[in-house]
Amino acid sequence: MTRARQLFDRIRARRTQLGLAIRVTVAATAAYAIATALHLLLPLWAVLTSLIVTQMSVGRSLKATRDYMLGTIGGALYGGAIAILIPYSSEAGLLGLLVLSVAPLAFIAAINPSLSAATVTAVIVLLVPTLHHADPLTSAIDRVSEVGVGAVTGLLVSFLVLPSRAVRQIRASAAVLLELIADALAELLAGLTRGRDNDALHRIQDGIGTAMVNLNAIGSEAERERAARLSSGPDTGPLLRTILRLRHDVVMIGRATVVPLPVEVQLRLAAPLSEVSTAIARFLRSAAGALREGAGAPPIHPVHVALQHYAEAVASVRQDGLIRGHASDTAERFFALGFSLEQMHQNLGDLDRVVGEWSEASTDKTARVAE
Repeated sequence: MTRARQLFDRIRARRTQLGLAIRVTVAATAAYAIATALHLLLPLWAVLTSLIVTQMSVGRSLKATRDYMLGTIGGALYGGAIAILIPYSSEAGLLGLLVLSVAPLAFIAAINPSLSAATVTAVIVLLVPTLHHADPLTSAIDRVSEVGVGAVTGLLVSFLVLPSRAVRQIRASAAVLLELIADALAELLAGLTRGRDNDALHRIQDGIGTAMVNLNAIGSEAERERAARLSSGPDTGPLLRTILRLRHDVVMIGRATVVPLPVEVQLRLAAPLSEVSTAIARFLRSAAGALREGAGAPPIHPVHVALQHYAEAVASVRQDGLIRGHASDTAERFFALGFSLEQMHQNLGDLDRVVGEWSEASTDKTARVAE
């Protein structure tokens, strides 16, 4: 029973990926059936296109469909025009047309990767007639028809079969980032009094960078869904910008904590720094949980209190002159740390507001207003 429950929990944790696998399977099967029923020349291209446009979210499927169709139509027009306007009668002539077809479209695709399908389509339109003894115009029409069937099928499946909205995915991605930022901050502040594990910190920082790229991509997909009125919810911009600013705060704190503080300063700031680290990390992790569950923002008051205690301790250190007599870079790092924590304090206030906007109650209210 326990093993079955563990297996169920693992599958549930991967339900987004499982949903994608089911959608891809349905899209490929449906595309082949439709292409065969329409007696298309190469049902293979309908199946492959359906695989390409069926993505993790509806927003990503919309973009993949748009890009692939634009590339296909452009490539079919260009390849067909080349084949019709410049007839050939030898292998050398066909080779010359192949170069003329590929070179310009490959250059365009290098500038705009969303049109990469144009090069492949032009080559197919040019070469398929040599295999099936068809004319270039028929080849171009067949290619667009095959891709159109696959694209429409994949897009409809993305809408109808276990649809996954980017607006939902962004919650999980943002939560992962907040947890990574909490881990990084705890490691950095602990390093001021005990030294830090640079290998562990580098792993965390690399993870933050990767997660930030993923969050931005999902944010673009979510906005595409909102623009097409396929989903409702808060604007993703404030959430993404707030998390990015928190990421920058961690970078600045990292620069300010390259080496531990002087021993006498450590003794005075160890307790308030520990309180700050605990309060902020707890708030970030609680905010991550709130985003996942659609709950309201966690209480931020402990963060205010901890940073107030730290500010009082810093004022006491300065009043007692414990920074005097140390190298100028030590003083610079000391003051830079205070500035960075104050910036993070402001950004945590923004996070408190944004998480509240992303709560289920707030999202439902936004959806009702939109209706």
